[in-house]
Amino acid sequence: MSFSNLGLSEPILKALDEIGYSTPTPIQAKAIPVVMLGKDLIAAAQTGTGKTASFVLPLLEKLNNDKKLRSKRIQSLVLVPTRELAVQVAASIEQYSKYLNITSLAMYGGVDAEQQKQALIWGVDMLVATPGRLLDLAHQRAIHFDELKTLVLDEADRMLDMGFIDDINKIIDRLPKDRQNLLFSATISEDVQRLAKRTLQDAKEITASNNDQSTPNIDQWLVTVDKSNKSALLSYLIKTFDWQQALIFIETKQGAAKLVSQLAKRGIIAESIHGGRTQAIREQILADFKTGKINYLVSTGIAARGLDIDDLERVVNYDLPAKADEYIHRIGRTGRAGASGEAVSLVSKDNFRELCAIESRLNHIISRKAFEEFPVKKTVPVSILNYVPKNKR
Repeated sequence: MSFSNLGLSEPILKALDEIGYSTPTPIQAKAIPVVMLGKDLIAAAQTGTGKTASFVLPLLEKLNNDKKLRSKRIQSLVLVPTRELAVQVAASIEQYSKYLNITSLAMYGGVDAEQQKQALIWGVDMLVATPGRLLDLAHQRAIHFDELKTLVLDEADRMLDMGFIDDINKIIDRLPKDRQNLLFSATISEDVQRLAKRTLQDAKEITASNNDQSTPNIDQWLVTVDKSNKSALLSYLIKTFDWQQALIFIETKQGAAKLVSQLAKRGIIAESIHGGRTQAIREQILADFKTGKINYLVSTGIAARGLDIDDLERVVNYDLPAKADEYIHRIGRTGRAGASGEAVSLVSKDNFRELCAIESRLNHIISRKAFEEFPVKKTVPVSILNYVPKNKR
């Protein structure tokens, strides 16, 4: 199947051809016809499956046939959890709509709102926004929703994990009742199901399963290590295996700054992004990482979703995440679009509970490697696949 078989018009097909898109991914082949028909949709899709194009392309097709907007109005709203994802989705819209007369805008906090207000004055066809900034501008009457036709909840599980449910509900209450609703989520938890029930009507449900051809090719392995030796081990791995690129996840912004300093003392130049850095600095660092000016990027969870890098070689979990699904999202940054990738985790004994949860989620034991230069004093047991935390029993 080609994109032309999905009913997309020539200007969109031309843009797709220029960026090298030839065959739809499974989620795109399933979702695009549903969206084109105007139906509500709930889609379960992991990162790296091409889900952004699965809703952007059909919405662009529909918007291209609509009349011009009035001032401060929008036709399609894409809600996303993070600034980084807002920028990424908006960039995709710009690529796909290159030959269309479509306007789009990314709206998020951490930057001056005045420029965003000015862009809204003439109306915007497709708005990508984080919930907090959108509500702020709605309260200031800088945006009105009476001409909205489609709502997209992108990375719905992540938005709920970040505590946006109240903001999402406030936004939904402001929208026209007669609209199309699309919900995309890596996991369909009970909270996501409740949100879908409140938001969607007679929705079509689709899944990009682990058996689809879009399944990432990621070599996952871990090293058990005493907590005090983590930074030394990471430096050893970078130098011994001559890693030219790594996205390194850590839990706290203080830890990120400390790790960058520790790596520098061993002659490894890295940068960090976290919630304590300004949006402008974060965007510049991400741009430098994508272009190869920075080889090693230490990040807190803000980059787990929304960071789109072609051919990212590897992801390193310096700290294991508290939630197993977050591990899936992190490693999904590599091994995308058919490429191979590597996911390495540094696991100390106090990570045993998280390791059990992750391996239960994966339904397999992650292979282990040991290095004689780093003998382990506090042994990490082999995990139990059916492990359930006490508070969940």
